[in-house]
Amino acid sequence: MKKWKIVVIIAAFSGILVAVACKRSFLAQKSTFQGTAEGTFNTPSDVISLVNAIYDTYQNSDLLKKCIWYRANFGTHDFFNWGGDVFWNNYQIPATFGGLTTFWNQSYIGIARANSAFAVISDAEKRSIIDGGLANRLRGEAFFLRGMTYYYLAASFGGVPLEVDTSSKINLGLRPRSTRDSVFQRVVADMQLAEGLLLSKTALSGADLGRATKGAAYAYEGAARMWLKDYSGALTAFNNPEFNNYHLLPNFADVNEYDHQNSDESLFEVQFEKKSGDPQDWNGSWNPPGGEIAWIDDFSWPQELTGQGYDYGNPALWQSYQHGDKRKLLTICGPGDTLASPGIVKALGGLKGYYQVQQGFKAGNPIYKADNGDTLNTVGTLTRPWYGDDKGRSGYYCAKKWRDPNLTGGNTNSQGQSNLFGDQNQILMRYAEVILSRAECKVHTGDIPGAMADLALVRNRAWGGTAPTVIADSANFDGTPGQPITDPLQMVLSEYRHELSGEYSVFFDLCRAGADVAVAFINKANGTVDGSYNPVPNPAPGPTHDGKQHGLYNTSLTINGTLLPIPQVARALNPNLTQNPGY
Repeated sequence: MKKWKIVVIIAAFSGILVAVACKRSFLAQKSTFQGTAEGTFNTPSDVISLVNAIYDTYQNSDLLKKCIWYRANFGTHDFFNWGGDVFWNNYQIPATFGGLTTFWNQSYIGIARANSAFAVISDAEKRSIIDGGLANRLRGEAFFLRGMTYYYLAASFGGVPLEVDTSSKINLGLRPRSTRDSVFQRVVADMQLAEGLLLSKTALSGADLGRATKGAAYAYEGAARMWLKDYSGALTAFNNPEFNNYHLLPNFADVNEYDHQNSDESLFEVQFEKKSGDPQDWNGSWNPPGGEIAWIDDFSWPQELTGQGYDYGNPALWQSYQHGDKRKLLTICGPGDTLASPGIVKALGGLKGYYQVQQGFKAGNPIYKADNGDTLNTVGTLTRPWYGDDKGRSGYYCAKKWRDPNLTGGNTNSQGQSNLFGDQNQILMRYAEVILSRAECKVHTGDIPGAMADLALVRNRAWGGTAPTVIADSANFDGTPGQPITDPLQMVLSEYRHELSGEYSVFFDLCRAGADVAVAFINKANGTVDGSYNPVPNPAPGPTHDGKQHGLYNTSLTINGTLLPIPQVARALNPNLTQNPGY
C-alpha cells in the first residue's frame, strides 16, 4: 500500500499527536502510536489529546505560509515571491510544487484524524471516562476542524474527495473528486453540527483560549454559504447573536500585534508558543509535526534586515490606500516609511533598533544610513530603496507580518542570538471579515443601505474616526488618480483588499464573489497584460520608478488560474483524481 494511503488510515492513532496551542496550556502532547481506543484512551486527557492532534494539522509553517497565505496574497498580486517559488508571480504554478503536496496531504491527515476521533469520543463517553459536556465539545471541535479544512481545500482546488466516514473502516484513498458545491455543502453541515456542540468564546477557560468556538463555526458557515450563493442563509449565520461576543478592536494597529493575540476581534487563530529555554534558531522546535514556533513572519522582512526577504509587496497596493487610511503602513511599507507596529516602536524605537541596522551603520554601509546621515529608521530611503542584494524585490514589504519585536530573522541580536522562528499566532478569521462578508451578502440581497452601514463600521475604524463617504483608491497601479467607486459590490471588494491583505483571506473572498469577478478586479487593480510573464518596471512615479526591473509582475489572471492544480503526487496515488483545466 502506498505510504500516503497508509497515513490516511492510521493517522488518528499515529505518534503525531503534538498539538497546536501550548500557548494557552491546552493541547498537550501524547503519543498513541499503534493504540486502540480501549487500551489508549483511558483518561480525559487522553481523549482531549486525540482532538488536539486535529489542531496540529495547522501548526505547520509550510501549510500556513506556502499554501494558504501564498494563495491568499500572491493570487491577488498584492504580494510576490522571491526565491524558489517565483512561479506564483506569473500564475505558472506547477502540479509538482511541493507546497501543493503539503497542502493536500496535511489536509487529509487532519480530516482522517477528525473522522477517527468520533468513535473514540463516543467510546470514552460510554465508559464514563469523559462526561457528556466534554464529549459534545470535543465532537464540535472535530466537526469544526474538518469543515474548516474542507473550506480551504474547496476554495483552493475546487471539488475534492469527500472523506466523511467516521466508522474507522479501511479507506484506500481512491475516492474521486466531489463537486465544489458538494464540498461547501459539507462545510455548512459540519459547521451547523459544530454550532450546537461548541462553547461560546466567553465560556472558554483561559487554558482553552484558542479552541474552536460557536462564533468561529457561524463565521465559516456563512462563508461557505456565500460560495454556494446562498446569501440569505449566510446573512442568517452572520447575524447570529453569538457575534455579540466579538468586537472590532478600537485601534486597527492592535489587530495583528504580538501583544494582542486571541483578542475580542479574533474568531479563530492557529496557536504557537515558544517553550521556555527553546532557541528560536534552526535548533528550536520549529519542525513539524508539532512545530510550536514558525518561520512564517520574518521570512517576509527585507533581505537587508534578515537575510531572507522571501516575499515582498506590490507598490500598486501601497499607493491604492485612500488618503488618511491608517491601515496602509500597518499592511505594507516601503521606501521612506517608518515601521508602524506599536510593539516594535516601543521595544526597539523602530527599524533603527535592530542590531543589523546598528552594526551596518557603524560599519559605514550606506544601506543603513538615512538620507540625512543618521542611522536608518525607515524601510529603505527615498533615494536608496531596499531591493535586496540582487535588486530583485520591489522595495515594499508586508507590515502585517512585521509585528513580533523578539524576532531578528537570519541575522543576530546584540546577544548573538538568531531569533528566526517566532510564536505569533496566525489569524485565519476575524470579526472585521465577518462584517465585510455580511456587507457583500446585503449587496446581493438588495440591502444597499445595510451594506454601506457595515462598510462604514470597518472604514471608520480604519480612519480612527469618520471615514470619507466616497470610496476611492488614492492612485491606480500606474500612479494616475483613483476614481470614486460607485458600484456597491466593488466597494466591498476594495475593502476586502484594504482590510485583509497580508492575512489569509483576500483571494478566496474575491473568488467567492465569482471567478469572473475576481479576475476582473485583480487585473484592473494591477494593470495586467496578457502574455506578460517576466518582471516589468514600476510604471508609477515614486522612489522605485527607475525604469528597471525590481520583481514587479503584471501577468493577467485567467479563470483557470483561480484554481490550483491538483498535486501530481496525489494523482499518482489516486488515479480517480481528475486535473483542473489549464494544468
